[in-house]
Amino acid sequence: MTISLAADPVVDEQRRAGLRRMRIVATSLLVLAAIIFLLTLGQPPEGVLGFVNTAAEAAMVGALADWFAVTALFRHPLGIPIPHTALVKRRKNDLGRSLQQFVTSNFLTPAIVRQRLEQSNLGLRLGEWLSEDRNRHRVLTEVFSVAGKGLHRVSDDDVRTIVETSVVPRLTKEELSPVAGKFIEGIVEDQSHHGIVELLVRELDRWVERNPEKISKLIGERAPIWSPPWVDRMVGKWGYEQAQTWVRQIRDNPLHPIRITLDELLVDFAQNLQTDEDTRERAEQLKVRLLTHPSLSTTVVQLWDSVRGSLLGAMTDEGSSLWRRGDGWLAEFAERLQNDEALRARLEARFNDIVAYLIERYGPELAGVISHTVESWDADEASNKIELFVGRDLQFIRINGTIVGALAGLVIHTVAVLIS
Repeated sequence: MTISLAADPVVDEQRRAGLRRMRIVATSLLVLAAIIFLLTLGQPPEGVLGFVNTAAEAAMVGALADWFAVTALFRHPLGIPIPHTALVKRRKNDLGRSLQQFVTSNFLTPAIVRQRLEQSNLGLRLGEWLSEDRNRHRVLTEVFSVAGKGLHRVSDDDVRTIVETSVVPRLTKEELSPVAGKFIEGIVEDQSHHGIVELLVRELDRWVERNPEKISKLIGERAPIWSPPWVDRMVGKWGYEQAQTWVRQIRDNPLHPIRITLDELLVDFAQNLQTDEDTRERAEQLKVRLLTHPSLSTTVVQLWDSVRGSLLGAMTDEGSSLWRRGDGWLAEFAERLQNDEALRARLEARFNDIVAYLIERYGPELAGVISHTVESWDADEASNKIELFVGRDLQFIRINGTIVGALAGLVIHTVAVLIS
């Protein structure tokens, strides 16, 4: 199957006009040499006009020879199928393979790529580029645009399928209790759970403050039947005040016994998840019940929709915290790239290694696009297209051939006259 070459009509017409002009110049020199040759025929060789006649004759020979050479690259001169003419058309595929080998050997080599990258000061230039607000904005715009398109492409059915066919079966087979125990143990050691505890205690305090009637009623319902209502109300009020005081003590005291007890319970639970068979078995049974619950996939999809909606909204809002944090991170990264030479060196070394590896492994395949593409071109169209690109410059060969031929003929004639 042949492929039509991409074309820009305006640019092609400009190249075509330039090619015509240079052809006219080169052909005009040939015609001028022919006229001078005819006008000086029969003149004495040792006379001035004899020298002019010889120079004009040699100029014609040089012009015709170079016209033939330039024309033979793209077509048969005068339409005559002379051997070794129309080279581009006949040997298009060979030229494509030769170009591929040339690019592979002289451009797509790890050594050349490494040398070029090492000379480019990539890290410093990237840091300077990212230090400008408009460039960071451009990076974030492109990243969020691509990420947004990716999020839109992930449908609810895709998420449900992944959960039901990949995630759930894998998690069901894997024993997660030791991993969960180690994870909880690390959280307690780093005190990372304190933030969640703070949030829960503060929310509990707000709930107690907003619901005095419910708590008082709950305490009053525990009173004996024979207790008078007014006593129940007093006990309920006192119980509410005690509950509120107790919750606030937990909220305000990081070393409250309840908090310490919670830490100890978490540590024990983490250890049991890793070492106690009974705890591990119950945890695995709970895991299986949760993973096999019919509403799991629906819940995950709903959660995914919520997360995706939040992310998409943040990505499109340039005043969102996501944009501010992204811009701040890029600005900090740019500053470090400009001031931290060790970071630049590590970044450039990693990047150079990656590019060199890709070139070494996939360079020949990448260059293979050249030969495959050239082979798919139509021969006539490819020949015409290449001539449009280089034909104008090739006309200088004809012009130089005319001038050099004239000078060479003049020198040879001068030597011949001197010898004779």
